[in-house]
Amino acid sequence: MLSDAAIRKAKSGAKARRLHDGIGTGLYIEIAVSGSKLWRLKYRLAGKEKLLALGAYPEVGIGEARSRASKARALIARGIEPLKHRAELKAAEVAKETFATVATEYLTVKLAPIRSSSHVDRLESRLRRDIFPYVGELKPNDITAVDLLAILRRVEGRGAGETAHRELQSISQVFRYAIATGRATTDPTRDLRGALAPVKKKHFPAPLDPHRIGQILLAFDGYRGTPVVKAALKLVPLVFVRPGELRKAEWAGIDLEAGEWRYLVTKTETPHIVPLAPRAVSILEELRPLTGAGRYVFPSARSPKGDRPMSDNAILVALRAMGIEQDELVGHSWRAIARTLLEETLGFPAHIIEQQLAHAVRDPMGRAYNRTTHLSERKAMMVAWAEYLEGLKKSN
Repeated sequence: MLSDAAIRKAKSGAKARRLHDGIGTGLYIEIAVSGSKLWRLKYRLAGKEKLLALGAYPEVGIGEARSRASKARALIARGIEPLKHRAELKAAEVAKETFATVATEYLTVKLAPIRSSSHVDRLESRLRRDIFPYVGELKPNDITAVDLLAILRRVEGRGAGETAHRELQSISQVFRYAIATGRATTDPTRDLRGALAPVKKKHFPAPLDPHRIGQILLAFDGYRGTPVVKAALKLVPLVFVRPGELRKAEWAGIDLEAGEWRYLVTKTETPHIVPLAPRAVSILEELRPLTGAGRYVFPSARSPKGDRPMSDNAILVALRAMGIEQDELVGHSWRAIARTLLEETLGFPAHIIEQQLAHAVRDPMGRAYNRTTHLSERKAMMVAWAEYLEGLKKSN
């Protein structure tokens, strides 16, 4: 019988050689000229001598190789070809995999490691609500473009045209994953290009009247809700980041001494720097004794340990409580306000503003700017912006 030590010590030679595991078992390890060591089982079936590959050593150890050989010999004794049996098992396993199981695997294995949990949860919710009830139990190769179009037409029919487009993209991503992992041979969404009604791009409301902006900022200063929400209301005009990025801000990414906030942009997963004007630093310094012991700068009111961020609706609810309606201002509005007034009123170059907005900006050579490009100019711009907003408040 072979031992692990004997296999480890065995060296390759000018020709491939075999080390047999006992007499009459048919199991041996073949040592190739290259030095690789491969388990083989020699057997006879229907009067013909055949070989079965059982894996490579040391990935497959002696015990596992003997177990595999034993199972193969049991099949052979019943007149069953091991290779054919293996292929049939694989085919049966693939046949059981439905669109729903492949999609769930895609979300867990492929998407979850690179995207935020909220993004993955949102995508899974859409699939379970709109897609799985109709084709979830079908195998990917049995789903046609006609099937998918009928599903997406239902989504459009409830007035959710933008959601239909997003779900089409998500379905395509699942099919591409299914193809890459051998569970599908084609992506039927390719035949649906142009089939959905185009969606008009929605613009967020953005009040640009300086007097009205000053009134809104004064209302923020007078907000009587929780200190966390009040701090978020006061900070968002100064940094004009996406609402989700603000509420998920982490203390680990904030350097109050340097006056910088560093994080990954949600849309592109790229590093970004937000220079913090003195007024922004002051707001965060006032908040730190309350939330600095936790992970998030703006934790949920239902999270005493600060390990969950503020909810999506916290700022919106605060705006409505102050009488600021949705058609006038939402959390995202400050990006449009800053983009317009920084260029038209304060005269800053568009590419500096766009970079601070974390938009895809390229230099004259077509290269994407990195996070530190024009940082000094952006710091000066953020200070000027904070002073401009303070002036609007004082003018009311």
